[in-house]
Amino acid sequence: MADLLLEIFSEEIPARMQARASEDLKRLVCDALTAAGLSFDSAAAYVTPRRLALSVEGLPLTQPDVTEERRGPRVGSPEQALAGFLKANNLASIDACEQRDTGKGVFYFLTVEKQGAATQDVLPGLLVEAIRKLPWPKSMIWGETEFRWVRPMHSILCLFNGQELPGRLDLGGGREILFGDRTQGHRFLAPAALAVDNVEDYKAKLLAAKVILDPAERRASILQQAEALAANAGLVLKQDDGLLDEVTGLVEWPVALMGRIDEAFMDVPPEVLTTSMRAHQKYFAVETKTGDLAPHFIVISNMQPSDGGAVIVGGNERVLRARLSDAKFFWDQDRKHTLASRLPALANITFHAKLGTLADKVGRVRKLAAYLATLIPGADAKLADRAAELAKADLVTGMVGEFPELQGIMGRYYARHDGESEAVAQAIADHYSPLGPSDRCPTAPDSVAVALADKIDTLVGFFAIDEKPTGSKDPYALRRAALGIIRLIVENGLRLNLSNVFASAYDPLLSLSFVYSGIVKNGKFSVAGLMNIEPITGYYSVPSLVPESGVFSSMRSVDLSQVTRLIDQDKCVADLMGFFADRLKVAMREQGVRHDLVSAVFALGDEDDLVRLLKRVDALAAFLASEDGANLLTAYRRAANIVAIEEKKDGRAYEGRADLKLIKARGEVAEAELHGTLGVIEVKIADALKAEDFAAAMASLASLRAPVDRFFESVTVNAEDPALRENRLKLLTKIRDTMNQLADFSKVEG
Repeated sequence: MADLLLEIFSEEIPARMQARASEDLKRLVCDALTAAGLSFDSAAAYVTPRRLALSVEGLPLTQPDVTEERRGPRVGSPEQALAGFLKANNLASIDACEQRDTGKGVFYFLTVEKQGAATQDVLPGLLVEAIRKLPWPKSMIWGETEFRWVRPMHSILCLFNGQELPGRLDLGGGREILFGDRTQGHRFLAPAALAVDNVEDYKAKLLAAKVILDPAERRASILQQAEALAANAGLVLKQDDGLLDEVTGLVEWPVALMGRIDEAFMDVPPEVLTTSMRAHQKYFAVETKTGDLAPHFIVISNMQPSDGGAVIVGGNERVLRARLSDAKFFWDQDRKHTLASRLPALANITFHAKLGTLADKVGRVRKLAAYLATLIPGADAKLADRAAELAKADLVTGMVGEFPELQGIMGRYYARHDGESEAVAQAIADHYSPLGPSDRCPTAPDSVAVALADKIDTLVGFFAIDEKPTGSKDPYALRRAALGIIRLIVENGLRLNLSNVFASAYDPLLSLSFVYSGIVKNGKFSVAGLMNIEPITGYYSVPSLVPESGVFSSMRSVDLSQVTRLIDQDKCVADLMGFFADRLKVAMREQGVRHDLVSAVFALGDEDDLVRLLKRVDALAAFLASEDGANLLTAYRRAANIVAIEEKKDGRAYEGRADLKLIKARGEVAEAELHGTLGVIEVKIADALKAEDFAAAMASLASLRAPVDRFFESVTVNAEDPALRENRLKLLTKIRDTMNQLADFSKVEG
């Protein structure tokens, strides 16, 4: 057995692309090895800013021998067919083949023994193909080459079984890179070429040349150094896993150094300081033990300074001082104007061409937030309305223009400065949240009302103009908005009827629309009450053309390209409920809840209270996990299938109550028992549903199992007596309908 080492050495690979690239290289090479019949024990990929490396252990020296069987023509085929088969397989005579009866005739078969090639002969082409296939989000060509790669490539190190593997990568333009046995260390600290013998020698020599090959080791080193620096200063490193991952991809030999932030900048909001340091300079923030931002930062250098880092730290402090001077300027200037004074500027920003300006959106969100506040315990409609009114105002501030990621957060600071209440300020900061599954979910009632209103308006608006997510495309992040709404409702236990809320969010869209009767002529329609002309009527969105009154006083022509018809409200709400069913399945799957159970409850059709719906799902899951539940599901399917088959055959539905007199007169004991049990259960389920005690409702179904089992054991449903047969089919229908009050059990899988 032998080992393979591959290293592709280039200019600096962007940090955000490194992890994916190393995984892709490993996948491509390992898949190619497997396809070539070369098994291996293990494979490991590594990446630094200047190199992609792959180590494969336990490869055989040769491919395994392969026995291949080839079927030829049918015995008795024309001479031309036989001659073609012989020529294709370099055979002198058909006698080398055996005759075999396949059941569809007797055919000639040839067995060919193929000897495996030496692995070192197979690898070069395999590796070159993997390198060429490696996908990059962005790539480039350089010099006179035609080959595309993320950055200019310098060399390829390739060793197999301790020996340099012969191979070449054609770059085009008459240039090529030959496989070799040499690499380079750190660009500045140890730039000399290094000859290596094997994987362990490669790692050891790189480490001696100031390169930590494994990104996990570099990450751990950065974290350990930064935490130690902070601790020595009596401070705590601010956790930032995203920045830690990025910095890991920027250095090969990390050295942590601590710098200082001028006190003049410490009155600027800490979010501004940390954002500026993080986004532009890749500095780590540090905090006091009480959680306040400390006037220090930690920079990770890719150098080993001889002066203890004084020059590096000084240079970084000067750069940061310039950055923070800009931030302080914006902070000071923005506070000279109130958020309310900025509202008119929102009318100059288009939210969407078919949904009006940001000012239009703010107007819709205000109405919806005030309405939602009446449904959310503890919320104040006036405070929610005020927060919704000011929520987008910080978008026209200098600070948010410089740091878009601070929208909402800066609104909170400016609202406090303007004397707004803390509830309003916090609602402004929270109205974008939650942005993802790991983001904090607002809990303050007014914050929840505004956050819900903002997301629901976005969803309803885009669905109303038929801009829904399709496949993997979701340019307006509507799936994320739906998941945010689900979290806001579920985590706060809100009892909202989503259908009513969506309908309420749809109504303000009509302020962007008008109802018209008109005619179409030469690509335009004219609004007027014209006689003797067939009208075209409906809701149409023309934000830039509709007067405030929503009514045209005289005929007016409008270019049809500027007109969008809104989807009917009922259809819009129905589409949104289906969309939410899919999003809820995704959200619940991450919590281990089966998607089919969510479908089974959603299929009831009138369940749009997410909290109540999930209570049903939990009760259903617990019931089906029990032995009675699993067995009753089987009985349900048997009953439902029999009814479906007989209804289709007879062309009618077997609805209504079974005749108890007929059961007593000509039925069987098990039949009467089932009828009585269904009557008792029906009452229990009704009481339990009224009290929203879904666990009790499901538990009552358990008492149905034994009577159903005895019914199917002793009763023939399709009796010869038509009246008795009809009565029994009605009884089975009753089983199906009784269980379907709790969930549509036909949607349950397994």
